[in-house]
Amino acid sequence: MHINIQIIRVIIVSFLIALFLGPVVIPALRRLKVGQSIREEGPKSHYSKSGTPTMGGVIIILAMIISIFTSGYYNQEVWASLFFTLGFGLIGFIDDYIKVVLKRNLGLRAYQKIIGQFLFALLLALYGSRYSAHGTKLVIPFANAYIDLGVFYVPFVLFVVVGIVNAVNLTDGLDGLSTGVTMIVMATFSLITGSLMGTNATYEGISIVSAAVAGSCLGFLKHNANPAKVFMGDTGSLALGGAVAAVAVLSNTLLLIPIIGGIYFAEALSVIIQVLHYKRTKRRIFKMAPLHHHFEMCGWKETKVVGVFWLVTVILAFIGIYSI
Repeated sequence: MHINIQIIRVIIVSFLIALFLGPVVIPALRRLKVGQSIREEGPKSHYSKSGTPTMGGVIIILAMIISIFTSGYYNQEVWASLFFTLGFGLIGFIDDYIKVVLKRNLGLRAYQKIIGQFLFALLLALYGSRYSAHGTKLVIPFANAYIDLGVFYVPFVLFVVVGIVNAVNLTDGLDGLSTGVTMIVMATFSLITGSLMGTNATYEGISIVSAAVAGSCLGFLKHNANPAKVFMGDTGSLALGGAVAAVAVLSNTLLLIPIIGGIYFAEALSVIIQVLHYKRTKRRIFKMAPLHHHFEMCGWKETKVVGVFWLVTVILAFIGIYSI
């Protein structure tokens, strides 16, 4: 019961911290003139968002860290999850800093971001193979069984982690979209790992971290929902991607991501399909990729797209919980 109370406490504390940090951090970001640039080829309705402060992901990160530290619950899984969350977040922070503070539009070059992501993904894969709840085994959804990847575990996890981090980043394109989806995903992981705590103590720390991220996203949503007062930037989206990946790897539930994180999967897949099809035929399947922009170009209001994507994530979350 004690750990369940701690999980609830962490959610509440992280939510409140993110909620009250907004009025402090957002004006500071405005003074630093770290405004978001809007792509000219994007939906015209987004032009009004130009100049909205970005790098708001620091609110999520601070709320998560403070809520965990004040929980008094520390174990190896907590520190590992924090390390990888902050590691990927650091890549995003450097990219944002170069783009919006130093005013260099390109930010980090693509190869620099990929190298950084591969480095942390490799460390996570190696760590997971040795210290995750079940080593190189992964839970098979709906089968009540595990598959042991053995020597293929590290390259598989490396590939999937980089995919997850970039998919979460791609989902961050509408007010509150990635924030809300990730809140639901991490709350689901907290429930799943919480239900497994009796089988392995490793799950306790993972459940705490998942709860902290979910609560932080809920608090940040107050500032990020339409009309957004602040964007999370790559600082937030890569950190959240790192958190999702770390929790999935350490709990050996990586194969649940296409289910619970189905929106991430669809967003990334839409970009891949669009690029490959265009290179072959010079024609586009989607009016614009990622997928959320396609629906906007079809005439959906931004709030409708976000609401539908949240609802789909809730449905997928229940399916994911049922599959374990």
